[in-house]
Amino acid sequence: MRLYFKFLAIHLKSAMTYKTSFFLSCLGHLFITGNTFLGVVFLLRRFDTVGGYTLPELALCYATILAATSLAECFARGFDAFPRILREAQFDRILARPRSLVLQILCQDLKPTMLSRLLQAVAMLIWAVHAGAANWTAGRAAVLALMIVCGAAVFFGLFLVYAALCFYTLEGLEVMNIFTDGAREYGKYPFGVYGKGVLWLLTLAVPLALVQYWPLQYLLGRGPGWYGLLPLASLLFLAPCVCLWRHGVRHYRSTGS
Repeated sequence: MRLYFKFLAIHLKSAMTYKTSFFLSCLGHLFITGNTFLGVVFLLRRFDTVGGYTLPELALCYATILAATSLAECFARGFDAFPRILREAQFDRILARPRSLVLQILCQDLKPTMLSRLLQAVAMLIWAVHAGAANWTAGRAAVLALMIVCGAAVFFGLFLVYAALCFYTLEGLEVMNIFTDGAREYGKYPFGVYGKGVLWLLTLAVPLALVQYWPLQYLLGRGPGWYGLLPLASLLFLAPCVCLWRHGVRHYRSTGS
């Protein structure tokens, strides 16, 4: 971990070399996610609720997904750049080093500018709490923290799957963006509003609903208490992700570049 934090400090120092560029990049990321939620705000000005959810409840919903994706994109973006690592034969050098492969790839690319989205998510959470989105208790606060941390872990698993598939294709599969970048877009609403088919897909196959929809029902007082434990179940998703990654590493053949 000491090596990882050393690389993190290097990336932060590099990003802050051009401070204006850094802050403009942060501002650009804020505009993207801010505009996404503005669409929800404008919709709620015309309709009182969407799927039975008020604006503070939707802000709570979106803030959890935004915080989870921001953490994953900030610290696990190296796997998103994995096709370039393979094409340029950088993975050969990574294999030759006496360090964890996952650690080295994580250190390849860190995006500190994504922390601006995390700050936006925190601001939205504070507003949602102040607006009375839920009747808060210590248990509900702990569940909210679980939703964010476990959500970041699920997105990390998706990045890992994306990288593992590159061993077989040598190019990134854009279809994975449906579950990574796309999840940040359609996560502005509880997944249940998209229909039962989508809800069960995101519960049983890619467990995004386990860190958003189901525990959200508990936070809003619409579901039983055990819904609040479902984010922990989402961590099981990491097992097949790691297995696919290891299978890809075992079958890796150098590109010869």
